[in-house]
Amino acid sequence: MIFRLSRRIGTFAVAAILALAAVALSATPAAAAGKAVYITFDDGPSIYTPKVLKVLSQYGVRATFFEVGQNVAAHPSLTSQVYRAGHSVQNHTWSHPDLRTLSAAQFAFQVNATDQQIRAHTGYRPCCLRPPYGAVNATVRALTAQLGKKLALWTVDPRDWSRPGASAIRWRVLSQVHPGSVVLLHDGGGDRSQTVEALSGILKTLKARGYTFPTWAR
Repeated sequence: MIFRLSRRIGTFAVAAILALAAVALSATPAAAAGKAVYITFDDGPSIYTPKVLKVLSQYGVRATFFEVGQNVAAHPSLTSQVYRAGHSVQNHTWSHPDLRTLSAAQFAFQVNATDQQIRAHTGYRPCCLRPPYGAVNATVRALTAQLGKKLALWTVDPRDWSRPGASAIRWRVLSQVHPGSVVLLHDGGGDRSQTVEALSGILKTLKARGYTFPTWAR
């Protein structure tokens, strides 16, 4: 099972610091015309992925899934399903480590092995890497560039992985989002039933506010 870094540390203050650091270091996807918000999902695929896909389809929304390679290997048909539904599938490493702690060879394995799995089920090589925990430094940035990837972080983190309740997840997203926001949600790594429950209200409200939903490149 994948554990979030701030869960291991166990303090809200540290989680907040990590979130702010991720915002400061985040890359921004290519600008989309008009009022856009990027909906992203981490740590899948899992048994919750089809449920997420159902809600996205209901509202005609496209999203970007940052998938963990070992989960792709375990659920290959789900990655194919995500791709066929028109969503973008990108790289979230093979086993969800803190990339700052790895050697160059270990880093390359984490990225390349995941690329190979995703390409086998989508036909393309991901162009973006989302580092687990938003953990980046100069070395991570340099190694990411060497592998031909763009770092992909976020600007809105409702901490849905902590299971604060569907209403809290929904409120945290809707109270922070603005044009150009990148919203971090999860379809894997644990019980994501609250995320699934919150998603409908999030998308319904954002669509009513006039937002569009581009993806990071396919």
